[in-house]
Amino acid sequence: MSTHPDEPVKRRDFLGGAARLAAMTGVGALLGKLGGTLARGQTVWQIDPAKCTRCGKCATACVLEQSAVKCVHAYAICGYCELCTGYFGPEPNALTTAAENQSCPTAAIQRTFVEDPYYQYRIDESLCIGCAKCVTGCNQYGNGSLFLQIRHDRCAHCNVCAIARVCPGDAFVRVPAGQPYLLKTTPTTS
Repeated sequence: MSTHPDEPVKRRDFLGGAARLAAMTGVGALLGKLGGTLARGQTVWQIDPAKCTRCGKCATACVLEQSAVKCVHAYAICGYCELCTGYFGPEPNALTTAAENQSCPTAAIQRTFVEDPYYQYRIDESLCIGCAKCVTGCNQYGNGSLFLQIRHDRCAHCNVCAIARVCPGDAFVRVPAGQPYLLKTTPTTS
């Protein structure tokens, strides 16, 4: 290609540059069109908290070794109680963090004292297997601040979700990819 402004551009250089420009423009236009289409019409799987029966299948039916379904906490609903029925198993020996007192089999719920009688509960999602034992207790005896959601940073985005096929409550729904989580804002009763 000519580097001096007074030199004439060779036909071969001109045609090669024009072809590269046309190819880049075409690829850019195609990617832009596909990107716009996917962003507008793409959906992802999610759990509708109102339909979830807390059956426990989310922990075992996912195609991933550790389920993409995790317990999440609606802090605005939580009572921060000393006796949290999502944290403690039925009839705990004591209201302590000892493993035999906890409903979670992996100790994914972290309990921190705030002030008497309030405690803060946080879900360690790296430990959560999506078994819904804490969600069951929270919904059965508490105010329903714990619920399950698919975490899309962990999800394999299967065309047909393995958990959705076995869900007895038909709780798996398709939601827009731009808003992939269903928030729980009011307590539910079971």
